[in-house]
Amino acid sequence: MPYDHRKTRRPALALAVTGCCAVLAGCGATSQAAPSSGTSPATRQESAAAPRPPVADGRPPGSTQPTARGRLPLSGKTVVIDPGHNSGNFRHSREINRKVDIGTTRKECDTTGTSTNAGYTEASFTLDVTHRLRALLTARGAKVVLTHDADRPWGPCIDERARIGNAARADAVVSVHADGSAVGHRGYHVILPARVRGGSADTTAIVGPSRALGERIADRFRRATGTSPANYLGSGTGLDVRSDLGGLNLSTVPKVFVECGNMRDPEDARLLTSAAWRQKAAQGISDGISTYLQG
Repeated sequence: MPYDHRKTRRPALALAVTGCCAVLAGCGATSQAAPSSGTSPATRQESAAAPRPPVADGRPPGSTQPTARGRLPLSGKTVVIDPGHNSGNFRHSREINRKVDIGTTRKECDTTGTSTNAGYTEASFTLDVTHRLRALLTARGAKVVLTHDADRPWGPCIDERARIGNAARADAVVSVHADGSAVGHRGYHVILPARVRGGSADTTAIVGPSRALGERIADRFRRATGTSPANYLGSGTGLDVRSDLGGLNLSTVPKVFVECGNMRDPEDARLLTSAAWRQKAAQGISDGISTYLQG
């Protein structure tokens, strides 16, 4: 769930809220339930089923060997992975409600993200998929940089997330999320930057390569997970172009957001809480990044 959805939101609270795209709101959410103070069954499953990092063969799509010169296929490439939200955001409502400059306007620093009805949070999901994705990309030779690794009490804010990708001169940046839309809204989608020019935002140079990156991730995600593009936006393409996300507007390198599914739909939630499915999701994203970087 990108924090700054186009729909109206309420200010985030410290531990429990309701409302669209507020503290627990997903990108199209209409109702939310805050995670319980205890550890949910899904969270316990997360800890038991997802060692850090997971085992991965690291082979690129269609390849079982390194390149002819013995170099791994993504050697020399830098990929920044941005795990959406931070589990500590729940305890830092004042900090994450602070407005930051995204070039064309000012938006809240971040939100907490959404959760399943059982309390499995988007922040837990995105960090797990990020660890799996890092293992796959590293095995293929890429240098992988994370915007955070649950190593800070909250954040980072979306403007800082963009700066991390820019400073790394990343060949690709992927922000991992899960949506919080209505029940019956199912499937994945990839958010692409619109052409935006205003203030410190200028996406002119990244619109084309970001679309290429997003198209490849959407295709490979479908193949790896067996799931379908979102049935509630994108006209069945699995792609959505937006101009209201600071993380995209401030990027100077190719960047997309991947919404892996809808945490508020029971069927999608069943997939998102499965460690085996999260490995497939990471594989699909990794395959998409690899095909993009290899041309």
